[in-house]
Amino acid sequence: MKKHIDDFTVHEEHYDEIRAIMETEPYAQFIGMKLLNFGPGTATAELVPTENMVNAHNTVHGAILFSLADYVFAVASNSYGKTAVGVTTTMNFMSAAFPGEKITAVAREDKRNHRLGWYNIEVSNERELIATMQAMVYRKKEYFIPIEE
Repeated sequence: MKKHIDDFTVHEEHYDEIRAIMETEPYAQFIGMKLLNFGPGTATAELVPTENMVNAHNTVHGAILFSLADYVFAVASNSYGKTAVGVTTTMNFMSAAFPGEKITAVAREDKRNHRLGWYNIEVSNERELIATMQAMVYRKKEYFIPIEE
């Protein structure tokens, strides 16, 4: 019989390893995202968009906002050390963001079972909510950190 592994115990015992992997995610580093904190099923990150991240209207490109939301979604859903991959996302854009202003994204887990997880993400600047994302992951059997099973 296979031993049950508690997600919260894995998170606590391997917090530093998980954080190091999530902080050094290549794409997040490439565009300048900074992981501020994360816990079991939660994550917060920020980005200060540059002039080369704007669209034709001189506002921050939607793909940049999506990327920041997707990053905290990935961190939150992988916070237990078990490989989780995105299945669906729905993004709602509400207000424009501008280069040079700090943008923060916060992911919160709504529900999780052994195979799926559901998340809500909010993206804000210092004045207002600018976008939301609803997302679901598939949780694989494998862990991306070494644990004793």
